[in-house]
Amino acid sequence: MRLELHRIFVRKLAFGAKTGVADGVLTIDKKELLSLVAEDERLGKNIDADLAMPGDSIRIVPVKDVVEPRWKIDGGKGQVFPGLLSDVETVGEGKTLVLTGAAVVTAGKIVRFQEGIIDMSGPGAEYTPYSQTCNVVLLLEPSDPGMDKHEYESACRGAGLKAAAYLARCCADVKADKVEAYTCANIKEAMWGHPGLPKVGYLYMLQTQGLLHDTYFYGVDVKKILPTVMSPLEAMDGAIVSGNCVSACDKNSTYVHQNNPVIAEMLRRHGRDFNFVTCIVTNENVTLADKRRSSSFATKLAAMLGLDGVIITEEGFGNPDADLVMNCWKAERLGVKTALLTDEYAGRDGASQSLADSCVEGDACVTAGNANEVIVLPPMKKVLGVLEEANVLAGGWKDSALPGVPKDSVAADGSVTVELQAITGSTSELGYTKLGAKTI
Repeated sequence: MRLELHRIFVRKLAFGAKTGVADGVLTIDKKELLSLVAEDERLGKNIDADLAMPGDSIRIVPVKDVVEPRWKIDGGKGQVFPGLLSDVETVGEGKTLVLTGAAVVTAGKIVRFQEGIIDMSGPGAEYTPYSQTCNVVLLLEPSDPGMDKHEYESACRGAGLKAAAYLARCCADVKADKVEAYTCANIKEAMWGHPGLPKVGYLYMLQTQGLLHDTYFYGVDVKKILPTVMSPLEAMDGAIVSGNCVSACDKNSTYVHQNNPVIAEMLRRHGRDFNFVTCIVTNENVTLADKRRSSSFATKLAAMLGLDGVIITEEGFGNPDADLVMNCWKAERLGVKTALLTDEYAGRDGASQSLADSCVEGDACVTAGNANEVIVLPPMKKVLGVLEEANVLAGGWKDSALPGVPKDSVAADGSVTVELQAITGSTSELGYTKLGAKTI
């Protein structure tokens, strides 16, 4: 497989008469964009769009998902977000236009406590990668306040994907600022390539625990699949889409799946430090039987492929920790070495148990930070969304009686005191974050 990413670098956003890009400025026809999004009758009449740039005194809340604008430009088979926005054709090949530096942010009250905050400036901006993107913010609401939440989530997810594809499609004739080419061998060639180097895979855990904890692979809810192999180029080309309403800090947004730093680093080191053979996609389950089935199947694939080691990442915390640890010890006992990437919920003082499960085999673990750390976010000049929702986000609180914290997360002056758990992407378990730790 060969994939070319044709990157146009976006440094500024503006509303204008026609959508397009020139000299780093992405101009957006707001009326046309909203008309496209409003085609879904599940969305209300008061939907809106606004712009948020790095350094702006803007707070976006409650954030649902973030999507990078992309469009296939070679006219071949496949299109962006297959199975959801286009026909189900294999992606990971051909030429894809990427509006690097731009993002579509969907904001709206869905599950409420499992949306998040993005600050474009101030101390909160240091904890979210999306303070550094030029954000087209879709402010969404359901057409019927009593609408089923699964239907509303589907509408919001579709709105973000449509908007992202629209923005990139309107720039399809513009010459790229940079072209990056990636190739991946088939399994047969990969197994015999780079003799002498360890064969390594990526065990990619996707959140699928129901209750609107969903991820989509070629449009299929991943809870419905058995673990399978995937080229890393497919993930880079939009095969995985977030439908999750989980805690904001470690929600893997669609943007992060498109720009998975684990895949990027493994591709960079492929052929030099190890032989990156393949990705294994697996799910996170609710019942013990399902956990056992998926972990056995995923680790069996790793062993059948003769992998010497796997990197394992998870999404979420608590219940998914059991899947993470089960994948770890089963792989190790099959002779496949593991390295784990997760985050921690160690309490505000950092003294509590970090994960809900553990095993002696899990002795190589990278942390993306403690989501229970508390931060004070100063007031912003502009709020896109509903500021009071910060009181009900996971990591926020209302009418608290705990010592040392304000009664409510949102103060009268507009400042917000929350755990990092409430900040979108702050402890990304794919490592798409500025947080980390080292052993001393």
